Amino acid sequence: MEHKLYYKDPYTKTFSSKVSYQKQDESGRWYAVLSETAFYPTGGGQPHDTGTIDGIEVIDVEEVDGEIRHYIEKPFEEVGDSVTGVIDWERRFDHMQQHAGQHILSAAFDSVLGFETISFHLGKETLTIDLAIEDLSEEQASAAEALANSIILENRPIETKWTTDSELHQYPMRKMPKVAGDIRLVIIPDFDYNGCGGTHPSSTGQVGAIKILDWERQKKKVRVQFVCGNRVLTQLDHKQKVLLTMTKLLNAPEQDMEKAAFRVLEHNKFLEKSLEDARDALLQFEAKELIQDCQSDGKVRFVTKVMVNRSMQELQKLAKSTVGLADDSIAILVSESDGRLQIVAARGSQVNVSMKAIMGEALPLINGKGGGNDVMAQGGGEAIISGDTLLQKVVKNLIS
Repeated sequence: MEHKLYYKDPYTKTFSSKVSYQKQDESGRWYAVLSETAFYPTGGGQPHDTGTIDGIEVIDVEEVDGEIRHYIEKPFEEVGDSVTGVIDWERRFDHMQQHAGQHILSAAFDSVLGFETISFHLGKETLTIDLAIEDLSEEQASAAEALANSIILENRPIETKWTTDSELHQYPMRKMPKVAGDIRLVIIPDFDYNGCGGTHPSSTGQVGAIKILDWERQKKKVRVQFVCGNRVLTQLDHKQKVLLTMTKLLNAPEQDMEKAAFRVLEHNKFLEKSLEDARDALLQFEAKELIQDCQSDGKVRFVTKVMVNRSMQELQKLAKSTVGLADDSIAILVSESDGRLQIVAARGSQVNVSMKAIMGEALPLINGKGGGNDVMAQGGGEAIISGDTLLQKVVKNLIS
């Protein structure tokens, strides 16, 4: 562990080292291996550090077969006796805050409710823990969050200690590590003892705050989304800007925002219902016009029309309305839209012709698929023929 400076002092921002060698990996990416490094490699749920080595960007850091590979933007032209590494401190400290915050919140859930954390993910904007439970209430989440923030306010020390798996019985471990041999413990005295290889601040107070944002059930676990430290301020700033925008749009003060939003939603539902009723009325009017213009062989009236950019739902409603007004009719409606054809066939109650059979003859003409029954059938396919041609062929088959 001597070459891992981030374990000696996670607050190291710059350091000097030597380039042991540089080469390309199997995918052609250049990387450098240093004699010692403060760059943290991806691991244990924590993302890698970024920064520079002698001014060259470090874009990824991985530990492979015991060596830490610094993937660099370009290879070093010359490797001198010493190079200077600079850590992107804002990114590193953010990860330190989030990782320590995760320990605190997981320990709070365990301490207050006995809920075990089974996995953890640190993302760019938020982080999540998966709890081994099937449901989480508002009261339970609030209790865990309150305890977590009280631990932060107490500014307890965060200690690290190397031990072995045979010595773990000396500590009240929240969760037993899966690794053997040398094990690094992260300890918040009288609160949390956990095996972890990540970087953490020296005290809980530096985590700043913890805020649970949301949670959802996933199979037999609950995923909790939250933020810590400076991310709490970022979230607050974003939400405050959204809230201020909404107060202006809804013309309501912050405390009445929920009621104002509900009023808008209810009004929209009313408008949508009114619009739907108007559309249905127009379809009824259109159906009457189609019946007036239809042809008849003396027994059955054929209502046919080719339209443009009509939805399948509209075609079905229009066909149903048409045969409802004239029970001795068959309605065949086609819509052309974006290189595709849609077709609906419906019959009135006095007609004894299978619309499913008619559709079975029509769809192969357009490489189409569809379904339905003897009363109404529908489908769609490619516009390899015109809508008029399709309609003519279907009517011809009907008459024959």
